[in-house]
Amino acid sequence: MRRVHVMVHGMVQGVGYRYTMRMVARKVGVAGWVRNLHDGSVEAEIEGTQDQVDEVIAWMAQGPPGAQVETAMVTDAVPIGERGFDVLPTGF
Repeated sequence: MRRVHVMVHGMVQGVGYRYTMRMVARKVGVAGWVRNLHDGSVEAEIEGTQDQVDEVIAWMAQGPPGAQVETAMVTDAVPIGERGFDVLPTGF
């Protein structure tokens, strides 16, 4: 299993990024979460097989129609055996 922490910058709030990502993540079968941050970015953690995680990261680099992703910074994290994928409240 692989888990990553992803920070996405650009025009990624107010365009359905989090809710579309939840649909993509659930379809691919990864676990984790996504949330907006007060600075206008989106933060997420994704856990699954290497192929599943890579597929979601590739989607995150593009985002939904209307989004303009400037950067998607990926950092490895320790897998925790999380289940399900949720949209969390805005973080700091």
